Amino acid sequence: MSTATQRLVTKRQTLDEAYAPPANFLEIEVVNPITHGVGKNRYTDYEVRLRTNLPVFKHKESTVRRRYSDFEWLRAELERDSKIIVPPLPGKAFKRQLPFRQDDGIFEEGFIEDRRKALEGFLNKVSGHPLAQSEKSLHIFLQNNEIDKNYVPGRIRTV
Repeated sequence: MSTATQRLVTKRQTLDEAYAPPANFLEIEVVNPITHGVGKNRYTDYEVRLRTNLPVFKHKESTVRRRYSDFEWLRAELERDSKIIVPPLPGKAFKRQLPFRQDDGIFEEGFIEDRRKALEGFLNKVSGHPLAQSEKSLHIFLQNNEIDKNYVPGRIRTV
């Protein structure tokens, strides 16, 4: 057998190593959608939960509520300030917002669930990128209750 096709010699893992917390982890969930208001003032927001042990994040666990427009803000900020290709958000669903529909449009349970999954996928793709992890806008989005849209863009410095 040539050396190019030989198996690597691996060290057997102990039980303590196998069940130890992962070296670095970042878990983001988008859950618990709630629709608020009536008529034209109606909107849905989502709970965004973060758990991590990455040193770049100030809080190791956080929970915030975000609307679709907040996700649009984050995407625009990352596109403007970072050097990464930012994945698309799920569409605006303009047809679902037309008047005189026979269903609940963007407030229909199935649509909200599909959007929730897509927003979670978007956040996990973005936050998994090492360059995005140090962007202030991502930290504001994930860890501040209020989004300060007047913040000064830039990178988070780790000590």
